Amino acid sequence: MNNKRISIIGVPMDLGQRRRGVDMGPSAIRYAGVVERLEKIGYEVHDRGDIEIGRPDKFDVVDEGNLKDLNEVVKANQALSDTITKSIGDGEFPLILGGDHSIAIGTLAGVANKSDNLGVIWYDAHGDLNTGDTSPSGNIHGMPLAVSLGIGHPSLTEIGSYAPKIKPENLVLVGARSLDEGERELIREKGIKVFTMHEIDRMGMTKVMEEAIAHVSKNTDSVHLSLDLDALDPHDAPGVGTPVIGGTSYRETHLAMEMLAERNIITSAEFVEVNPILDDKNQTAEAAVGLIGSLFGEKLL
Repeated sequence: MNNKRISIIGVPMDLGQRRRGVDMGPSAIRYAGVVERLEKIGYEVHDRGDIEIGRPDKFDVVDEGNLKDLNEVVKANQALSDTITKSIGDGEFPLILGGDHSIAIGTLAGVANKSDNLGVIWYDAHGDLNTGDTSPSGNIHGMPLAVSLGIGHPSLTEIGSYAPKIKPENLVLVGARSLDEGERELIREKGIKVFTMHEIDRMGMTKVMEEAIAHVSKNTDSVHLSLDLDALDPHDAPGVGTPVIGGTSYRETHLAMEMLAERNIITSAEFVEVNPILDDKNQTAEAAVGLIGSLFGEKLL
């Protein structure tokens, strides 16, 4: 990474889904030594603290249109977008720690605001391409990619006061293995590039990442990485809210991060869905810190 100044922004959001504990994810990643790891490899780290997350008056509020805790999710993501915009304006690389994946709505609003043509690598077991109409649960953490494409409730799509944030041709999904029918239809309709676990198994991670990097590097001026720890197999990352067996290994994901570091294309990143309550001795947060180290160029020799 050419930018040696990193701003860490924690988002202790747990309202985008139903399993409590993911709000402690930023603290768990900090406890696992992310600041020290980055400083050791030569970065100047500015920890901007955590975005304040409001609480609904009544838990499990369905505000409207099958969208749970909509008002609080909107407020937090707008605050996150503003913080990221300031961070980039100050010349820093924004590194966002979650929290559930609904925070990507604010992340993409903030980074796209400073980009004319943003590319996105979405490293995740899920598509996160649902809307209130297609979601089986109404959980907004399953909707951030659709929202960022300009599809969904206006209060979500208009965060940052513009939409869409990204174009489908500048997006690639890596590691998908659990897609709802509405997500499959949207992928086909928009022609979104997806590498499922089938492609990773057949082609290998090296070839998948080569093609993914080429895809998001074409006609873009910056590239955001959104990494959900549930992309990893639950054996390597047990502390996540929606584990899906048969994911990428810790080593495969390290390789993916190392390849991104070598190509030096990532201009912002987020690591989400670490839930220490469901974890084993902070294993998932430590995995996140190891992957962050590799993304930022950490080497054995």
